[in-house]
Amino acid sequence: MTRPALLACALALASVAPAFAQTAAVERKEVGNRVTENVPAIPAELIDRLNRYQNTRGASVAGWTGDGCLLVSTRFAETSQAHRVCTPMGMREQLTFYPEPVGGLTPAPKDGWRDGFVFAKDKGGDEFSQLYWFDAQTRSSTLLTDGKRSQNGGTVLNHDGSLMAYASTARNGTDRDIWIRDTRAGTSRVLLQQGGNWGAMDFSPDGRQLLVSRYVSANESYPGVVDVATGKLEMFPIDGGKASFGGFAFAPDGKAVYFVSDEPFEGQPSEFQTLRYHDPASGKLVQLSDVPWDVDGFEVAEDGRHLAYITNEDGIYKLSVLALPSHRRVKLPELPVGVIGGLHFSPDGNRLAVTLNTASSPSDVHVIDLRSAKLERWTRSEVGGLDTSTFVTPTLVRFPTFDQVDGQPRTIPAFYYKPTKPAPANGRYPVVIDIHGGPEGQAVPYFSPDTQYLVNELGIAVLVPNVRGSSGYGKSYLKLDNAERREDSVKDIGALLDWIAQQPELDASRVGVTGGSYGGYMVLASLMNYPERIRAGVDVVGISDFTTFLNNTESYRRDLRRAEYGDERIPEMKAVFDRISPLKNASKIRSPLFVAQGRNDPRVPYTEAEQIVKAVRGNGQPVWFLMFNDEGHGFRKKANGDYFDAAAILFWQQHLLANEDK
Repeated sequence: MTRPALLACALALASVAPAFAQTAAVERKEVGNRVTENVPAIPAELIDRLNRYQNTRGASVAGWTGDGCLLVSTRFAETSQAHRVCTPMGMREQLTFYPEPVGGLTPAPKDGWRDGFVFAKDKGGDEFSQLYWFDAQTRSSTLLTDGKRSQNGGTVLNHDGSLMAYASTARNGTDRDIWIRDTRAGTSRVLLQQGGNWGAMDFSPDGRQLLVSRYVSANESYPGVVDVATGKLEMFPIDGGKASFGGFAFAPDGKAVYFVSDEPFEGQPSEFQTLRYHDPASGKLVQLSDVPWDVDGFEVAEDGRHLAYITNEDGIYKLSVLALPSHRRVKLPELPVGVIGGLHFSPDGNRLAVTLNTASSPSDVHVIDLRSAKLERWTRSEVGGLDTSTFVTPTLVRFPTFDQVDGQPRTIPAFYYKPTKPAPANGRYPVVIDIHGGPEGQAVPYFSPDTQYLVNELGIAVLVPNVRGSSGYGKSYLKLDNAERREDSVKDIGALLDWIAQQPELDASRVGVTGGSYGGYMVLASLMNYPERIRAGVDVVGISDFTTFLNNTESYRRDLRRAEYGDERIPEMKAVFDRISPLKNASKIRSPLFVAQGRNDPRVPYTEAEQIVKAVRGNGQPVWFLMFNDEGHGFRKKANGDYFDAAAILFWQQHLLANEDK
């Protein structure tokens, strides 16, 4: 942090801490890369009880290799690495072995001139990911990017793997330019240097054109096409002037395109991002998805015979496959209710690999035979020897909030995990409200061992709301918390507290709140606004003041976040930030607080955690503090995640369960 920023932080703290307040005593411990303050020793009994839940693992598919095997990401030691699986339920052969997790796995295409895959890796969670090539023949890895303080990712390969496009901040550390690499010659060059946040989408079949998009916010993107030889950019017209776009891909003929957009269609406004087909030559424009929900992703088979896409219907994912070019729907097997991701067609185009995750089972890879409509499981991930039949599947509930839609109370969706074990003597379960980040994210019923432990072992009900500003419910809902309306999403938590109080099986006097990133801000804001109604809170890598956050987040993110939260350089917006700041209202936080952070976080700097801890303690309130010096925006190393989980469980035991009637 700069000297002026430090001074501003000190002045802010001075303004919120009464002169007579006594800072709570701090017991600081450093063990390896872990720093704790006032976190008690974790009891051995708790570690033993948690062990099986902490030894669950999942597997997600990244694509097919040239020999018909699947490239998957899974963890067998501390971090997720690349593995290969060649038969259904076959051995997972580990290919990469790094202390840091690898991601962005992009296998060579079926007609590629060499066999292997591209992957990304950073250092200590700093998110300055570098790209590497893993050669399947030699099992060696080669650095492809500058290896410096740059962010590189979004890899796209052309049909024979001779060209590789990716986004990089290497030029100035702020803008994401499009780079192109000649993989045969081993040379890279900037293809598109326009300023802003650009991403590569898809090469044309002949490799001469590249679809690109400039991302401004969740509500605004601008697609175009670049001539690979000359770098000439042609932007596409946008109906209505501004819209949100998802995927963009060339049709097999290389002339038409498939894309996801919320542009008006046939003169009618569109609330959701739908899948569309456009042939510029004929002017034909067709909307292919037929439900009033967002399309979350799609994939066109390399052989051009099929297209698969996913719709997100009230938090439940549905898969569809179309035959090309007729767009006729293909019969599919019934899939479990949950989250679907990682669409990848086999090299011969006859099979589709997907990642399936449900509330009661971790992610695993399945393959659909498109000819027989049969589903075959390729991985079976461990669940620590636990009986998955005891896991709780949530129900979707809706609770009324403070404002109205068409004269009726607006309702907010939430997933409700109700314990199966008997309620305490008072007949009511304590509650943890888990708020997602983003803020444009969406909570969906995915497998969470932490949630299952709270529900099954501790008898704590868990509510996971999608407050206003969440994606998945239309662009009007997405915009409801923007800029000066930020605190309206906090009011939704107040409405949820009202709903809890009306449920006969829930204990409104024992409610905790947890969340990460923007969800961490929501934790602090909820504690600030409802101090008498929330007993404790866990803030993970959360924002404590939007002004200091925007000043100190990495430069490549600053304008993107201003588009969502507001611009702190505008006096009126700065006044809003000051009014809703947990840091400047720390005296209102009177419940026990646990703050956890990664030291290398480029998104929400660790200073956001340190300043709120100091401010709350300055008012004499107890705070647990945890920081990992080898993590960033979240905890990706198993040992670190295990320690945090255990500490969080201990925190809930002490502050939600300690006075439970027996």
